Amino acid sequence: MKPQSETKPIRLLLVDDHEVLRIGLRTLFTEAGAFHVVGEAGTMADAVREAAKLKPQVVLMDVRLPDGSGIEACRTIRAHHRDTRVLFLTSFADDDAVLATILAGADGFLLKEVSSKQLIQAVMTVASGRSILDSAVTQRVLAKVRSMSTPAPQHKHDPLSPQEERVLALVAEGKTNKEIALTLNLSDKTVGHYLENIFQKLQVTRRAQAAVFFTQQQSKQ
Repeated sequence: MKPQSETKPIRLLLVDDHEVLRIGLRTLFTEAGAFHVVGEAGTMADAVREAAKLKPQVVLMDVRLPDGSGIEACRTIRAHHRDTRVLFLTSFADDDAVLATILAGADGFLLKEVSSKQLIQAVMTVASGRSILDSAVTQRVLAKVRSMSTPAPQHKHDPLSPQEERVLALVAEGKTNKEIALTLNLSDKTVGHYLENIFQKLQVTRRAQAAVFFTQQQSKQ
């Protein structure tokens, strides 16, 4: 195997809405010597556009972006650029959000508390074709995945209304009820009612199961 210094640098796209953080990440990876930071993006739209234009090997992505979700950006990027890997770096460690990144095709999830050495190694790991999860969330998420071992219903179910479909799509992005309410200009209570109806129609009991169903339906379209 060639020494790292002789190998081709890993092409990296940085996606975070905080410019100061992007500057710090660019400095970190540039000084590491094994990377070429090909670009930066601060919004979901820019992330998708820059990924298409720059064709990075790895996109280092935040979950929450000002114009939407990094999870949705990940889903779009992975749908059009199968060879591009996506690694999430975020301070948001909600289990459903972590699971949503996996369902969207992400290759890893790390908390921003990670050390610089661990982050550099994680990007290298993802670039090599392997996946990685922060140890602080791995066991909880794996337990949740195991709890979903019963597949989403394959028989016919009552059709979802357009608004229920919108709510379910946001659930699949890992958004909380409060975030869904803000996005759709609804009350938290109304969102709760929509979720109850969705669960009843799909015959599921967990948000993650509903998210899996949504992802399966999207893959069939």
